[in-house]
Amino acid sequence: MALCDLSPAYMDSAAQKIGGSPKRFKDYRSLLGLPDLDAVVICTPDHWHALQTIHACEAGKDVYVEKPLSLCVAEGRRMVEAVRKYKRVCQMGIHRRSVPVCSEAAEFVRQGGLGKVTAARAFHIQNEWPAGIGHPPDEDPPASFDWDAWLGPAAMKRYNKNRTFYHFRWFYDYSGGQVTNFGVHYIDFIQWALNAEAPVSVMAMGGRISGMTDNREIPDTLQAVWQYPGGTLVNFSQFNANAGPWSLPGCELELRGTKGTLYLFGNGYEVVPDAISEDEFPANSPLTRQHDSTYRKNAKPQIEARRVRNSSTADTAPHVRNFLDCVKSRGQCNCDIETGHRSTSATLLANIAFKTRSVLDWDAQAERFPGHPEANKLLSYNYRSPHKLPG
Repeated sequence: MALCDLSPAYMDSAAQKIGGSPKRFKDYRSLLGLPDLDAVVICTPDHWHALQTIHACEAGKDVYVEKPLSLCVAEGRRMVEAVRKYKRVCQMGIHRRSVPVCSEAAEFVRQGGLGKVTAARAFHIQNEWPAGIGHPPDEDPPASFDWDAWLGPAAMKRYNKNRTFYHFRWFYDYSGGQVTNFGVHYIDFIQWALNAEAPVSVMAMGGRISGMTDNREIPDTLQAVWQYPGGTLVNFSQFNANAGPWSLPGCELELRGTKGTLYLFGNGYEVVPDAISEDEFPANSPLTRQHDSTYRKNAKPQIEARRVRNSSTADTAPHVRNFLDCVKSRGQCNCDIETGHRSTSATLLANIAFKTRSVLDWDAQAERFPGHPEANKLLSYNYRSPHKLPG
């Protein structure tokens, strides 16, 4: 057992959780050199995921890497290539892929339980107004903190407290923001339920529009919309200056089909049937109100209501168990590297659409935006020397 972290306090906390006397490192490459190490867990800021995953594969280690998989689409594809090249087992930490109740809900939709799914929505809603994450000044880093190592391949910037532990998710140099942080969980489930690998187009609008006084870069309000093969519209709402309730209290996402709607909660899911009539639906005018009344009287649900609300969708233990089992069997994990890359990529595309203020078509096979060179430039970024993306 071994630990690696730039923060002594975090290292102490981790050592206390696992017990014993694990070896300690500040440089992850030294840890990867351990000959008796079979697998690693990567829980670093997003901008480090690609390098550390690829280096781990090169060192012959299996990898469990936190979501989102990467900071840009090009990194994710290199990670997939490295896992395949070195024949490693890799699990991305979208734990719902291993939660039985989520699998049941996704399979219900995949088997046509809702009819034709026309729309899906997901939400990240909390009120951070007015101070948000605060506005600490740029300053010299603490003597015990290796700021250069923290930045790694990211551009050199003055040290700012908010650019470090957890708050790094509010800055594009290290994270895709809340679209990738929370959105990747929801988009992955929706793609799973739709049996879809990728969207065909994307757009996003929003910004820092609430007057928040912090030093964030990401929006406090954002609407992202993807269209998937077959026409399904998927919407992710990020409202961080308002915490009003969404469609059903506690609902994380919903899928709307021609026969009913599935709502996913933190403790299960519900299916609410729609009333369907074989009669033609009338126009809403005085001449057709009698017909309308007959229509509604004759309308009948074509699916049964379901209510499964006794199982946590936040349980990560089955996902870890699946990874460990695959390390032994050499089988494919529930959220393997390709699945993780595709789900992460969808959220990264939304950020590119937002930054370019564009409606973008997406060629999932080529992983390019046809006819949009400005957007294609944002599929990758230049690493700060001496860091270099292998491959």
